[in-house]
Parts: sequence; C-alpha cells; structure tokens
Amino acid sequence: MPVEAIIDKESLIKQTAQDEKLEVKKVRAVIGLIEEGNTVPFIARYRKEMTGALNEVEIQSLINRWTYLQNLSTRKEEVIRLVEEQGKLTEELRSAILQAEKIQAVEDLYRPFKQKRRTKAAIAKEKGLLPLAEWLLEMPASSVTAQAKTYISNETGVSSVEEAIEGALHIIAEQAADEAAIRQWIRSETFKNGSIHATVKNRELDEKNIYEMYYDYEEPVVKIVPHRILALNRGEKEDVLKVNIHTDSEKIVRYISKKYKVDDKVEAGAYVQQALQDAYKRLIQPSVEREVRNELTEKAEDQAIHIFSENLRKLLLQPPLKGKIVLGVDPAYRTGCKLAVVDETGKVLYIGVIYPHPPKSKRAEAEELVQKLLKEYGVEIIAIGNGTASRETEQFIADVIKKSECQTAYIIVNEAGASVYSASETAREEFPDFQVEERSAVSIARRLQDPLAELVKIDPKSVGVGQYQHDVSQKKLNESLTFVVETAVNQVGVNLNTASSSLLQYVAGLNKTVANNIVKFREDNGKFNNRSQVKKVPRLGAKTFEQCIGFLRIMDGQEPLDKTAIHPESYSEVKKLLQSIGYTTKDVGSKELKDTLDKVSVEQAAEELGIGVLTMQDIKDALQRPGRDPRDELPTPLLKTGVMKLEDLKPGMEMQGTVRNVVDFGAFVDIGVKEDGLVHISKMKKGFVKHPLDVTAVGDIVTVWIEQVDEKKGRVSLTMIPSEK
Repeated sequence: MPVEAIIDKESLIKQTAQDEKLEVKKVRAVIGLIEEGNTVPFIARYRKEMTGALNEVEIQSLINRWTYLQNLSTRKEEVIRLVEEQGKLTEELRSAILQAEKIQAVEDLYRPFKQKRRTKAAIAKEKGLLPLAEWLLEMPASSVTAQAKTYISNETGVSSVEEAIEGALHIIAEQAADEAAIRQWIRSETFKNGSIHATVKNRELDEKNIYEMYYDYEEPVVKIVPHRILALNRGEKEDVLKVNIHTDSEKIVRYISKKYKVDDKVEAGAYVQQALQDAYKRLIQPSVEREVRNELTEKAEDQAIHIFSENLRKLLLQPPLKGKIVLGVDPAYRTGCKLAVVDETGKVLYIGVIYPHPPKSKRAEAEELVQKLLKEYGVEIIAIGNGTASRETEQFIADVIKKSECQTAYIIVNEAGASVYSASETAREEFPDFQVEERSAVSIARRLQDPLAELVKIDPKSVGVGQYQHDVSQKKLNESLTFVVETAVNQVGVNLNTASSSLLQYVAGLNKTVANNIVKFREDNGKFNNRSQVKKVPRLGAKTFEQCIGFLRIMDGQEPLDKTAIHPESYSEVKKLLQSIGYTTKDVGSKELKDTLDKVSVEQAAEELGIGVLTMQDIKDALQRPGRDPRDELPTPLLKTGVMKLEDLKPGMEMQGTVRNVVDFGAFVDIGVKEDGLVHISKMKKGFVKHPLDVTAVGDIVTVWIEQVDEKKGRVSLTMIPSEK
C-alpha cells in the first residue's frame, strides 16, 4: 500500500485539530484560506464566519502545528522509502514509523538503517564477525575463547581471539545503541531523573563574576527554569563554564541488560554485559545528552521569545498621546542635550541643542532657550530619553517647568533603539539634513505621540524589552517579533495618507517594495481620496488589494466608509443596511446613527443582508465608532512635574510607576528615579504566581511600595503587595 494513501491531508487536518483543541471544520477552513494565499490578519478580521472568530495567535499556532505535522509526514514517507529500498521494511517497522508522533521518534526508528561512516562495528562486520556477535547474544554455556578461535583467518584479517571478541562486542554495542525503544527510554529517564551540572572552566574569562553562581552548580533537569538554561549555555559558549548532564548510569545499564536478558552466570553473558556498558558510555550517553540539552534549549528559547513577543506587543500598543505638541530631549553631557519640537502630526518645528550639564555647564542659557520654546510653540509635554544624563536632565527640566508659567508636564521615555533608528537608512531618508542625535530627539518625541508608528522603524530586537535575545535562534526570534508587529499594526489600522513605508510594510499583504510604491504614488499624485485608487499602485495586484485594503484608512476621503475597518467587499451590504434604517454613508460616526444602530438586532440584520452574524457585529461596531483606536481604551502614560532622587526613597513608601520590562523572575518598574526598581515574582501578588506575565505587562501603570534601597549599587527592590498594617 503506498504511504500517501495512509498519511493523507484530511488525517493531518484532524490531527492538527486534536493537538490544538479546535473543531476540525475551523482547522480545515484556515488551512484552505492559507493555501489560497490569505494572510493571518486578513483571516482573523474578515473571515470570522469560516474560522469561528479565531484570533491571530490561535491561527498562527494552528499553522505552526500544521507545518510540523506536514514535515513529520514527509519524513515518515522518506524513511519508509529508504528502508524499503534496502529490502528491510517489515510491517511492524512500517506501523511503528507511521504511528510516531515526533520527528525524533522517526529518526530513532531509522537509525539502524542509516548509512554510517566506517564505525568499529562496520569494520568488524567486514571481517565476518557478525555470526560471533549473534552467538554471544544467545549466551550459550560453551567457551567463548574456543568459539572465537574459529574466526581467526588470514583472509578476513582477524589475527587473534582478543581481536575477534572485541569486534563482536563492537557489533553488539552498536546494535544496542541503535534500538529505538532503548534510546527513547534512556532519553525519558535522563529528563526525569538526570541533573544538570556546571563547574567553572576558566574563571579569568568571567571578569565581572556574572556566572559565579554556576561555578559549582547542580539542578534536576525537570526543575531547571528556562532563563538558567540560557545563562548556562552562554557561560559555556564564552568558555567560562563546563556543563554536562549526570545520570544514574548503573540503573540505565541494568535496564539495557534486562532488555537483552543478560545471563551473567555464563562467560558469554559477561562479555555481552561489557558490550552493553560500552554501548551506553561511548555511543548512547553522549548523543542522548546532546539531544536532551537541545530540547531544553529549544524550550528555553521558545519561552524567551514568548516573553520578548508579549513585551513587544504591549510596548507597541501603548496608548498614544494624540494631538499634543511635544518637545523631545535626547540627554547627554559633553555633546549637549539635543532638542526637537514636533507638532500634533509629528512634523518637526524646531531642532537645537543645549548644554545644561558639565563639562560646558551653560545652564542659564539652556533655561532661557527651553522657556522660549515652551511659550513660542505652546509645548504641552516634554519627552526625555532615559539614556545617559537622563536624571540630571529631568532635574533641569523640572526646575525650568517650576519657573515657567506654562502648564507643561514631562515624561521619561524609554529611548531603547532610538540610536539604532537614528543611524539607520530609514532615518537618513526621513531626515537627510539632521545629525544622528537630532534624529534621536525627534524619535523620542514622536514615540510618545504614537509609539506604534515610531517603533516600527526600529529592528524589534533593539527596543529594550527582551531577555537573552542574543542567545536564541535568530530566525525564530525574527519570525515571532515580525508576527507581533504585523498583528499590532493591523489591529490598530493605518492612515493611508500619513503612514511611513516602515509602517505600511507590516500591513497584511504588503511588503517593503509595495509599501515604498504606495509612498511614492502618494508623493507623485497627492493624497488618496478613496480606497479604489490603491489599485493603481505599481506591483499591487488584486490579491494584495483584497488582503491590505481593510487595514488602510482614509480619514477625509470621498467615501466615508473608507475611514472604517469595514472591508470594501461589504460596502454594498452596508449601504443596504443604512438605507433600511433611513441613513446614508455621510452619517457614519454621527450620534444619531449610533443611537439608531443600538436598536438594530445583529442577528436579524445579518439574515436580511445574507451575511454572517460575526461580520454584521463588526460592521455595526465600525459604523458606530469609525475612527476607533483600540489603544485609546488603555490608561495614558504617567506625566510628571517634579523629580525624585534615590535618597528620597524610604521603605514602605507608596508610588506609581510604569512597567518597563517583564522577565522570568519579575518586572522592572520605572518609579522616576535613576534606575528601574525590581518587583520579584514573589512580591507581585499574594499566593503562587506561575509567571510575571500573568500579573503585569510592559506599559502597565502599577502601584508599588518601596521594600529596600541600596544606594551604593543603585538598586531598588519593590513590592506590589500592600502592607497588612
């Protein structure tokens, strides 16, 4: 029977549904849509009836599992073919391969049939010693020496009894090492009862004692947490640590001996026992240790990437401070603080520099200029980067605000990645006449006005919310972070007439080339007046238009529906709906239409229009709130007018702060002093916390209490659990 007849597409769909705990029809629909060239954001937003309203993360997880099962299926077919070509495929082996649930299990089954380099066992077989190995495995009571003598021959090159026995034992060792069931049991035993050991290898290479806790370290494999695995891997890579896995080798050899029914009362049994010990020590243990460590590393990487992705998602979806004139300040000592005033749309109104700090210390001159900018441009918020000289600059700005009559507040902005952006090709194209630091000041101001639009210009790895991002698979990290950015951009939607190419390329269906073409078309022809004009953009075909257009908004165009998240494919139904209740598209967004729609039954309207209930609900929401930004529903950033120092903090003091980063062991919170304070996972709430992400996220505004202040090390320990007093 051909393999293809067993591993068919429908079986894979059912397996995916089972693994992802989803209905088969939903999985079938998603796979079909993907194969037709649809994107994840488009499917999640505009094909809800087909998928049962699965979100982007659920769809992506489903696709990942489907891809794995396809690869597994392909490998099974390939292995069956390769073994069959050798004439060694039994029904039992075929069945075992087809039932394997992991690629690793398939490789274990294929191992005995794999073309190997010339091993000691292969050389022994060439010398005709396989029958001697088989004789030993039967464990007869007769003399091994006498049997081995019969294999001494000038023709085969076996010159002694010792050589014959040694060759036979190599064959037995390799046979035991290739047995799938044995390898799988040992791998499982290593995971369950093995322990990770680390010792110092080269102390001199660890100048800052970063790895000191691992100089003599042991922990069970089942208990080690992801961030420790990555730390050990890094220490080993930097040649500071030696890391290995310890197991109960006697227990494992006993298990293999039992499998081979070793009779140690006969001479042959003693020799077989010797071969099995060699099999574990020389052939199985090193490769199983490698496999176990690879699996631990893969899980640790997945966890680190997950945390980075969640942090990035929250950072991108931080609420924008819309309609504000902002003064961005990129702090520095010697080179001065670069200033950039931007208007409500992000357009640069002023660029300059002040020197309020040593070595130049032109404080009075700096104060005068900032006062002038506040009044002249009506600056409402000052955004200060959190890099070098940030706190000194904060003190300076707080003093200026106190002296001025303006109602201005300030905020510390995480400037991670601003310098990367400033030196990038994107920044050079945007501001060809600006210096690197001046571009950075603009970026700091703009990322307060619209974090998403500004942060997409920066490589996601550089935005400062990761953990061990340089120690994980860069391919997997890039794929995950790109997916997060795409999801965020498409959830919010993009203004077609103001969006940069950096932002447009993350819209569903668009790539860098088409995004650049949209910007060029806009520059050459003026702003877009309706969504249909997008079809004229070079390299933007019908499928691309279908995928992207619902996420592109025209705020003041000819067609009022173009400013909504409603897809043009539904325009005719929407117009019928509006007509049936006495309105037109010109009324979109009005209070009257909103109130009337409140009384409309979604189910009844969907039936009358011949569309799905979920689609109808989305249409109703979009008509009632055409310019809705999901970020507007989140709490706005904390603004300040005064400044605090580390020495002002006292244990028990209650404060509000902004979560800047979440890691495996806790969260770092900006409470307005030089260093972010750490809330350890044990201090996040009463009771057990599985992971900090279950309690808080980047951008959250949280109430914390000071636990401990170490002025010497510049560290602040915080708690989110209020005192019982």
